[in-house]
Order: sequence, then structure tokens, then C-alpha cells
Amino acid sequence: MATERVRLGGMALENGVLVHGPRHWACAVRTESGAVEVAAGRKPLRAADVPSRALQAPVRLAEVFALLPVVRRKLPEARLPYERPVILFGLAGSALAARRLRRSGVAPIVQESLAAVLSLAPAVLAIRGTALAAYHGAEHIAIGTYEHGEPRTREHERCGSHLVGPLVVTSIAGGVLARAFPKPFRPVARVLAAIAAAGASVELFSWMVRHEDHPLARALARPGHELQQRVLTAEPSADQLDVAEAALAACLALEAPASA
Repeated sequence: MATERVRLGGMALENGVLVHGPRHWACAVRTESGAVEVAAGRKPLRAADVPSRALQAPVRLAEVFALLPVVRRKLPEARLPYERPVILFGLAGSALAARRLRRSGVAPIVQESLAAVLSLAPAVLAIRGTALAAYHGAEHIAIGTYEHGEPRTREHERCGSHLVGPLVVTSIAGGVLARAFPKPFRPVARVLAAIAAAGASVELFSWMVRHEDHPLARALARPGHELQQRVLTAEPSADQLDVAEAALAACLALEAPASA
């Protein structure tokens, strides 16, 4: 009988890979001395423990953000993607540009469309031209090979880049709806719309994974496919693959007893 595979997620770091399952996580990094350091543990917040399906989508997003400080504390050598000052400038710049767009005379649907695209710029900036892209490829190869039981490429069907299509669509819809509120309430409406868009995009992404041959699913996945191929991943070295496989093995060692 085939062994049931643990459903895994991951994140590339500047110098390593984070792998997480339903209840545990593991992170491996290559230190400046060339050694591989690994830390692992139980997630502080777990969407798998939330009984309500309506709440699972936002909790899935929240559990990753809750995990990062834990990783940083247990593995100080880890260099997280958004720690570089250039990324902070990128976030600030995209937010300022989006704000100016919304004050322009451009049609509302165009304003929200451009603002949604601008919000992606810091993520692209974080990866392009760095070791992060290669570790992203290593993460996909390690997790994909485990899940499919055969060697896989650096593209993964559940990569967060495939959220780009759904997130752009839901963000545009949320931004347009927020404009219907009286001006004093619009800042709060935009925040609530952004939270709702994030949750809706995760649900839409889950539907895409289950119906990958549907024309709409393929259309929504296309931006993520192009980003993975052209910007967000690169072919990893053997050393980088070793790091990803170390994180995978450490995570599975914790998850396997729980799923047995």
C-alpha cells in the first residue's frame, strides 16, 4: 500500500530553506563557514487545528507570519527574505505609488488594477538576482520530489506565486468595493477589503489546485507560472539542494509520527 504523503509548504531564505507541514516546521541554512545548521519544532499557530473551514484560509496566512519570529529565534543564522533595506524601500515605494494612483483622475478599475500589480513589486525585488531564487528552486525540487515520488523540476504547482492571479483579481474587486464607502471610512474599508481579498485568494487557489485542468484555473495560474520560470526560481547548486533536503528530512521526522 502506498505511503500517505504529508502535505508540505515551504519558503526560501537568503541562505536556506524553511519547510513546514500541518503541525511542525524545520529550517536549514548554509552558514558563512559552509556548515549546514538545522532547527525544527512545533508551529505556534496551526490552521489544521481550526475546525471552521471559513477561518482556515486566513489562519493559513497567519500561521506563516507567526512562525517567522520563532525561526529567527531558534536559528539566528537564518536570513529572511525581507530583511534587506532595499525591500523595505520597495514596500514603502509601492505603497506611496498606489496612494498617488488612487488620488489621480484615472478610472477606478484602472487605479485598483495598477495598485494590485505595484503591490507585487517588493516580492519580485526580493528574489531577482539573489541566492534566494536558487534556494526557491531547491525548495520546489525537494518538496516536489518527495510529494510525487519522482524527480521534479524547480516549478511547483502549489507555489505561492500561483496566488498572484487570484490575489490581483480579489484585490481589484476589494478596492473597487471599498470606494463605495464614504470617504472617512475608506481607510478602514480598504484594510478589511485587503484581509478579505487575501482569504478569498487562498480559497480560490485551493480550488485551482483541485481543478487544475479548468480553463479559469489555468488562466489564473498563468502569471504564477511565468513568474516562477522567469524571475522567482533559478537552478540550485548541489550544496543548495543539500540544504533543502536537510530541512525536508527534519520536518518529516517530526510530522511522520503525528500522521502515523
